[in-house]
Amino acid sequence: HKELRDRLCCRLTFGTAGLRSAMGAGFCYINDLTVIQSTQGIYKYLERCFSDFKQRGFVVGYDTRGQVTSNCSSKKLAKLTAAVLLAKDVPVYFFSTYVPTPFVPYAVQQLKAVAGVMITASHNRKEDNGYKVYWENGAQITSPHDKEIIKCIEECVEPWNGSWNENLVDTSPLRQDPLKKICDCYMEDLKRICYHRELNMQTNLKFVHTSFHGVGHDYVQLAFKAFGFQPPIPVPEQKDPDPDFSTVRCPNPEEGESVLELSLRLAEKENARVVVATDPDADRLAVAEQQNGCWKVFTGNELAALFGWWMFSCWKENCSEDADVKNVYMLATTVSSKILRAIALKEGFHFEETLPGFKWIGSRVKDLLDNGKEVLFAFEESIGFMCGTSVLDKDGVSAAVVIAEMATYLEGKNLTLAQKLIEIYETYGYHISKTSYFLCYDPPTIKRIFEKLRNFDAPQSYPKFCGIYNILHVRDITTGYDSSQPNKKSVLPVSKSSQMITFTFQNGCVATLRTSGTEPKIKYYAEMCALPEQRSYSLKHVLLPHEVY
Repeated sequence: HKELRDRLCCRLTFGTAGLRSAMGAGFCYINDLTVIQSTQGIYKYLERCFSDFKQRGFVVGYDTRGQVTSNCSSKKLAKLTAAVLLAKDVPVYFFSTYVPTPFVPYAVQQLKAVAGVMITASHNRKEDNGYKVYWENGAQITSPHDKEIIKCIEECVEPWNGSWNENLVDTSPLRQDPLKKICDCYMEDLKRICYHRELNMQTNLKFVHTSFHGVGHDYVQLAFKAFGFQPPIPVPEQKDPDPDFSTVRCPNPEEGESVLELSLRLAEKENARVVVATDPDADRLAVAEQQNGCWKVFTGNELAALFGWWMFSCWKENCSEDADVKNVYMLATTVSSKILRAIALKEGFHFEETLPGFKWIGSRVKDLLDNGKEVLFAFEESIGFMCGTSVLDKDGVSAAVVIAEMATYLEGKNLTLAQKLIEIYETYGYHISKTSYFLCYDPPTIKRIFEKLRNFDAPQSYPKFCGIYNILHVRDITTGYDSSQPNKKSVLPVSKSSQMITFTFQNGCVATLRTSGTEPKIKYYAEMCALPEQRSYSLKHVLLPHEVY
């Protein structure tokens, strides 16, 4: 009975990256029926929002996930998504093969479609799949669209005639394959953020790339070619799609050296100094660099420091004489490092924070672009990077080739990526962060933990100390409370569907606890932000991130 209740008495809801769950039977799982229901709800909502829906069409992409036991695969789910729309006379741009997630938002904008869906669970465990929705602006949907779509899904749960007909993608004249056009345009647009093509063509640096059994291999090879590089050396055991992810414990490059084992060993054998790893749907990037016989795997925050410095330096060298630095923006999610804020303060451009999740970044970037602003870079600490604005989402393909060009340029200055990172911290101030998570599979337990923090010593009272360290301010995104604001209300939007509390300490440490929108995790983030002249680690009573826990 418990199993039946768990499967049948709740419905999938939109998290930070769309609908995501295990593949299997039940209304809270990803399967043929729930994907059909979701698409019917989207059709109903888009029909209400766009009078020209049936002229502009819809984009559908997919990765290489699949599960034999439930006869469920990303491609099959994508075909059913297309079938619902084709049966209702909506033109569908259906990719003829697997693509990186960034291709879908890119295609939505290029083809002027009203929306798009990517079937992927990104870096989640092999049992999972997902359904990521993009709006006409090329960004993931945010509120109120997500809530309105859920309402529409609940209004039409019974599959319509034609919704099961996955063969429609092969027979309908309304189906088009955008693969060649989108791939060619994407690679051409990529050249806009290539600044040292001659150096790239001449470099002796070697790069190893692993695509983690996902979609990234072919597209990263093409991206390196677009930048003038020799192709990166692929990890043979991981370059081809494998829904079982047979060589890794989990398909998440963010886990670091333990899951990068094969690529690091290949790099040592091939004398390659830099390893780039794209996650299974190629929207995120991990980077490792060999130094003195050992490997440094960069965190997302460290890579952001490098990308932020690089994108601003390239802009400064190449901008027109009348360009105004005050028109330039970089963005990060609020749980990410504040290093871009430090660079912005010194260099004069603008820095903004958003709620966690690239859907918030993408929407805000589109607003800034529409208002004539120039956005160079945005990131989230979980190795998600947006270099340039061709794609209004994180993109591991472009990030991989940009880091390769950066490493090539620095090689000419006798610097490694790690050495440049230290230079950046010495110029703008050290930012020392620690980020990790606890697994918790019981939602009521998670809720109790956060409610305890909200009612610590008394009702509606947050902790005032952590050990001996004084907490200066508390911001609770779930309830909208922020003690640092005159009216005690959070500037960032309230997000009642997830848990998130940030503690700012008197000594400059910022620590956040939040629930993941895609996995059964309580995540924690902490960072010490120093001014450029503060370099001593021996200061007494300085709270280092690992002490918070």
